[in-house]
This record gives sequence, structure tokens and C-alpha cells, in this order.
Amino acid sequence: MSLIATALAATPGASAGAQQSASGMSTILILLVFFAVFYFLMIRPQQKKAKEHRAMISNVTKGDEIITSGGILGVVVNVSDDYLTVELAEGVAVKLQKQAVSNCLPKGTVKSI
Repeated sequence: MSLIATALAATPGASAGAQQSASGMSTILILLVFFAVFYFLMIRPQQKKAKEHRAMISNVTKGDEIITSGGILGVVVNVSDDYLTVELAEGVAVKLQKQAVSNCLPKGTVKSI
């Protein structure tokens, strides 16, 4: 413990200011690198996925086969601004928010199940 105290006491005053400045710059540089890594690994992919989901929802049309976020398969019967009417079985239709659509399926998927 006394070796560290002696070493710190032996440093000249002029170079201590330069060391603090370099230490501050390295801290800022580390924070910038950390933010860049966080952005490219977390934020950017999430934004890209959300953009693709918005595009998919805006392209849903009558006759499309969809799967909801709850796992329900159905065929779109009617499309309005914020809602879809989805036929789950013959004579059974429900109204859903467009945001509940998880994925669009290829034609014929619902009939084959």
C-alpha cells in the first residue's frame, strides 16, 4: 500500500495534469466506442425489424393469409385503416388491429393445415 502512495507522491505536478487530460480523453473514447457497438448490435437491427414489420402491415390485402402475434392463422376478409377482419374458419371472423399481424403466410397455407 505504501509503495503506491510513494509512487503517486513522486510524480511531478506538471505531468499530473497531462495524465488527467489523457485519462479524460480515453474515458470519452471508450464511451464512444461502447455506444457505437451498442448502436450497431442492439438499436439498428431493432429499427430495421420494426421498419420491415410496418411495411408488411401496410401491404396486407384482402385474401392474404396471416398469423397473428397470438398464433392464430386466418385469411384476411376486410381491411380498414387500423383494423383487419380475419376469417379463422368458415363462418367465424374476428376483427384485429393491424399491429397484431405477426407474419404473412404463402397462399394455401391455411387450407393445407
